Amino acid sequence: MAKPSTPLAGRIVLITGAASGIGAATAMEVRAQGGTPVLVDCDAEPLAATAAHCGPDLLHLVADVTDLSAMEQVVATTVERYGRIDVVFANAGVAAFGPLAYIDPMAWKRCIEVNVFGVFNTLRAALPAIKQTRGYLLINASVSSFAHPPVMSAYAASKSAVEAMADSCRIELAAQGVDVGVIHAGWIHTPLVTEGALHPGFVRLRATMPGPLNQETMPVDAARVIVRGMHQRKRRIWIPGWMRLLFALRALLHMPFAERELRRAAPEIEALYLEGLQTEGALASSFGPRERERALARARLP
Repeated sequence: MAKPSTPLAGRIVLITGAASGIGAATAMEVRAQGGTPVLVDCDAEPLAATAAHCGPDLLHLVADVTDLSAMEQVVATTVERYGRIDVVFANAGVAAFGPLAYIDPMAWKRCIEVNVFGVFNTLRAALPAIKQTRGYLLINASVSSFAHPPVMSAYAASKSAVEAMADSCRIELAAQGVDVGVIHAGWIHTPLVTEGALHPGFVRLRATMPGPLNQETMPVDAARVIVRGMHQRKRRIWIPGWMRLLFALRALLHMPFAERELRRAAPEIEALYLEGLQTEGALASSFGPRERERALARARLP
């Protein structure tokens, strides 16, 4: 039994993208702070392993966030088991990499489907339950919601979109006692980032960034900040905290002086991408290994 003083005592927290990375670490921290995480992911085996690591008899549900009916079933199952949902963390996301002229169109589309429509489906399905508890919605918007690097147009577009979605929903739901927050995180040491490092173009992109902008935060440290933000029902959560300064200066990030190094590096990054396109194929050049395998599995379905 959780101590009454623990920040999330008795709270039911639904987390998408919970099989690894930020989602898995946040589930562990929710548990540590007295809450009950409900884990949702499209990858069954790592999801089950994460659930077992969090504790016995933890509800974990395999679902693709791009399927609204699947997310409605996730919410129905959660409410049936626990009677309520207090927090929803729309965290599931993928990244697509490549210049707009060469990236696989299906990879670009899939990034939007997961990162934008997946968030919409998660929130839309959960809203009736969240309104009942006057709860809290949290969206992983990333620093890419306002910093838009080359060869990551799909990811940047998707994160900009969900930040706008959150800002709009925050106003819509305020009168009903529902709070909405967004996370603006820099580099977190997750599979999404480590898979990116397999691509030479991605490595070259990161090399354009000065030291502080290139540092990685461990998922467990990010999770502590996220769960504290859940407890405080924050409008914005920055990881690391100094990202709030970058957010305040966001209008300057795409001035010519700020883009100078990226402009110099862009031709080399494109050349590295095209080299991978020739040797590995479009899908391998656009997605990391996990999402590439998911794409191939979807292609095999009747």
